[in-house]
Amino acid sequence: MSRLTLTSTHEVGGDALEREMRRERSRAMWRALGRSLLLFALMVAVVLVLWQTLLTVFGVTDYVGKGPGDVWQWLVSDADAGENRALVFGRLGTTLGHAFIGFVSGLVVALVVALLFQLSRGIEAALMPVAMLLRSVPLVAMAPVVTLIFGRDLVGVAVIGAIVVLFPALVNIVFGLRSASPQMNDLVAVYGGGKVTQLVKVALPTSLPAFFAAVRISVPGAFTGALLAEWLATGDGIGGSLSGAVTQAKFTEVWAAVAVTTAVALVLYNLVQVIETTVLARRGMDAQRGV
Repeated sequence: MSRLTLTSTHEVGGDALEREMRRERSRAMWRALGRSLLLFALMVAVVLVLWQTLLTVFGVTDYVGKGPGDVWQWLVSDADAGENRALVFGRLGTTLGHAFIGFVSGLVVALVVALLFQLSRGIEAALMPVAMLLRSVPLVAMAPVVTLIFGRDLVGVAVIGAIVVLFPALVNIVFGLRSASPQMNDLVAVYGGGKVTQLVKVALPTSLPAFFAAVRISVPGAFTGALLAEWLATGDGIGGSLSGAVTQAKFTEVWAAVAVTTAVALVLYNLVQVIETTVLARRGMDAQRGV
């Protein structure tokens, strides 16, 4: 009878401990989400203050330099604000599509290459110089060659965007895969697991913080690649419209397009950060987040 009582008491204590751990993970997740939202608000405020301050410090004329108030008026308060918003957000939709293509292309290539590096050092020795070359050559100089080879359609956009995203994402993912515990790899090897099993069971789960860091870094990189592709190849979207707007002295339109693109990039960056915080907190990995 006493043995049954002890067993029942142990089970009750274990259930209570598990519930407390779940509550603690939930509290940690909400704290992290609150920090992310606070940092986002602070980031927006800093960008707006710096924007207006730099225009004032460098004495940019009102004809060329447009502050947050000017952009707000052009997009919201003016009589033609509806047409202005339709113009900017229509082009933004094209740029978002191009950024998404470059983001997915670059991140998938980075993940596949990082997995190959983890499985074979010979593959790493063969492919890493290519990645370094893509990183070292300015994309402005490489874009005409990319355009000649892949054309000015979505394939060319994907290649240009992937080049921008590839290297930072690759470095982060490789670092995350190699941060796996050697003891855990040894344990898998003792039970007969090979490199693929170690990769799936140990390296990939351990690399989640670094993978999310790669995703966060890739978001602004994808926008940069999309704007470059539009400016140098396709001629549409936000990137393609900027040179024409500058030539025609439509400076408010230029500043509004840049401001809206930057705002969307910040929102997407912080959205990824919120998803990262939620996933890692549920897995009990909040303290191991990537940089």
